[in-house]
Order: sequence, then C-alpha cells, then structure tokens
Amino acid sequence: MNFLKRHFGPTFHFWMETEVHVFAFSIAANVLLSFFPFLIVMVSLCKYVLGWQAAVDAIYFALRDIFPGQWSDWLIRNLNFIVLKRGPFQIVSVLVLFFTANGVFEPLEVALNKVWRVKTNRSFLRNQVLSLGLIFTCGALILLSLILTAVNREAMAKVSPLGDPFSKLVSTLVFRFAALLVGMLVLFLIYWVLPNTKIAWRRVVPVAIFVGLAVEGLKFLTLLFWKQVDEKFYLEYGPFEYSAILIFWSFLASMLVLGGAEWAARGGVEMKAEQ
Repeated sequence: MNFLKRHFGPTFHFWMETEVHVFAFSIAANVLLSFFPFLIVMVSLCKYVLGWQAAVDAIYFALRDIFPGQWSDWLIRNLNFIVLKRGPFQIVSVLVLFFTANGVFEPLEVALNKVWRVKTNRSFLRNQVLSLGLIFTCGALILLSLILTAVNREAMAKVSPLGDPFSKLVSTLVFRFAALLVGMLVLFLIYWVLPNTKIAWRRVVPVAIFVGLAVEGLKFLTLLFWKQVDEKFYLEYGPFEYSAILIFWSFLASMLVLGGAEWAARGGVEMKAEQ
C-alpha cells in the first residue's frame, strides 16, 4: 500500500489539477478534428497512390477491431462514400490533416513542458515545424502497421478463407501486436522529442511501454462495457453520440499520457536530488 501511495499518489494529485484537465480536453478536441481527415488521407493514399486494395481492407479491418458494434460500420460506410466521392488523392486533405493534427501537439507540448518544469515553450513556428515532423513519422509508423496487417491478411487468404475463424484470429493478433508496438513508439517519440528540453531516452522508454499497455487496457474496458456506454451516450447525446464518445475516450487516454509524463519527470527529479 505504501508502495502504491509513494509511486502513484503524486500522479493522482497531478490528475486533479485544473490545468491538466484543460490540456487533456484540448488534446481530445483536436483528436476529434483530425481523426476523420487522417482516415481519409490513409484510405486515399492506399487506394489511389499505392493502388493496394488489401491495404484499404486492412484499414477497414483495423476500424472494426478498434470500434465496436455499429460504430465501425458507420465509420466505414461514410469513409468509403467520401473517399469515392472525392476521387483521387488530394493535397487539400493532407493540408487539413496537418492543420488539425498540429493542434494536438501544441497543447501537448505546453503540458509536457509544465510537467518537466520547462519555463519557455517553443515559438508557434518551431512548434508547427516539429509537429509536422512528428505527424510524418507517426503516420509512417501507422502505415507500416497497416501494411503488415495487409500482408498478413493476403498470406492468410492463400491458406484459408478470410472468413475462417483461424484466419480472423491470426489477423487480429498480428494487427493488435503491430498496433501496440506502434503505439509505444509514438508515445516514446512524444515523450522524448516534444518537450522543449533534452530528456534522456532511457527515462521515457519504460513509461512509453507502460502507458501503451494502459491505453490498450482502456480500449479493452471500452469494448467490454460497450453496450452500456453505447446506450448511455445515445440517450445523452443523440446524433452526436460517437463524437462525444471519441472526445471522452481521447480525454481519458490523454490523462494517461500526461500521467505517464508526470511519472517520468518525477523520477528524474528524484534522481537529481539523490546525486
């Protein structure tokens, strides 16, 4: 009990700070704005640039695995309609994605600077340049995980039909393992690169792993209690149900990410005090 209080007590106090909630809600709102443009760019890239239908199917497979019930069907139906209606890959979609995704990293940098006790934030221009680099890197990692999923599904299709339970199981396991690794890598880059100070990479590696597993746990709980969550949000938000769920889930995930940063930074402060 004393161990939990010593190591996690300060994190719970950190979560109770008003500024932390402001940062988390700001990040969640920008996730909502960038989520669908990101899907449009990824599907258009795979469909019109790579010309690889298996990669498009892998994206839809990932959406069905992440978003339960009718939510995934609703997403895929609208995404497929919009991509077909827009036609070939458009630079406007990429620019919209850059603008909205940069909004995620801006409050995240300010929050991480506060956690690491950095008094000066980057200028708006420097933040946008760094955010652009992170968007390219994170997007490439996510695309890589989707490519691995697509290759696996193509290989499994040669062995047995994709509707076969064994094929579904193997495809799901490969996707979840790849997604977990990509999530941890993205968290590592955020913790290591985004704060406006030099941070030892060894300090953030275990935190990125731990928070990556915690986010997966949050996703599992969402799937486990999806029926109750779906009914509650539908009664409260009606046609805005899925948007509200995405913001609320992103808020909780942001709190985990910020809590992990606080944990890593506090460990660094303790080490300095001991030296």
